[in-house]
Amino acid sequence: MINKSVGSPAEAVADIFDGATVMIGGFGEVGSPIELIHALIDLGTRNLTVVNNNTGSGHVGLAALIENGQVGKMICSYPRTTNSMVFPELYRSGRIELELVPQGTLAERIRAGGAGIPAFFTATSVGTPLAEGKELRSFEGRDYVMEYGLKADFALIKCERADRHGNLVYHKTARNFAPIMAMAARTTIVQTGSLVELGEIDPEVVITPGIFVNRLVTVCDPAQESKLIAEGRSYP
Repeated sequence: MINKSVGSPAEAVADIFDGATVMIGGFGEVGSPIELIHALIDLGTRNLTVVNNNTGSGHVGLAALIENGQVGKMICSYPRTTNSMVFPELYRSGRIELELVPQGTLAERIRAGGAGIPAFFTATSVGTPLAEGKELRSFEGRDYVMEYGLKADFALIKCERADRHGNLVYHKTARNFAPIMAMAARTTIVQTGSLVELGEIDPEVVITPGIFVNRLVTVCDPAQESKLIAEGRSYP
């Protein structure tokens, strides 16, 4: 029988290698797989390229991964938010690279990567510095810029429920980038709030089917990033 469940976050991320491209789900803390990120910090993998909506908050989760010197490049839409305490300083000092991508374009680049579409044209960013050096074409009298699909070696995502085959259900907007990241990565690693028996999830509500999932780890009481920040916590 197929069983994609593993025993711990550390076991789930153990083969993430130096220089890997890692997509990390989450819109701020919503849907952020904080236990998997902290396991990656413990692993100590370096020179990662990370794809995420933002660059983390406080000194936990993604921000802690960046602060620990493990990320060489961020591909994101919002490099600075209210509680961004780490990335801005590192970027200004030239210690981390940034590829800034408009949010809708980021989502479509990830979706295209998962769908096997190498590139597409969008009007977003035409006439701005983000279009510099990129191919431009005109369609029906309007200019468009070419953007490449994004793929990754690994995706770290979070869901509410899963079965051992890897069929996933998310909690409302915590879904955000997770389904398309699962499609765009060679290896998709999922932390789930609960692991249920086969047949307990109605097939009609499955968002990510198990074919896109490689590993599952159950985290019944996941940390809340905002609570850790409010408490002044840091990791490790």
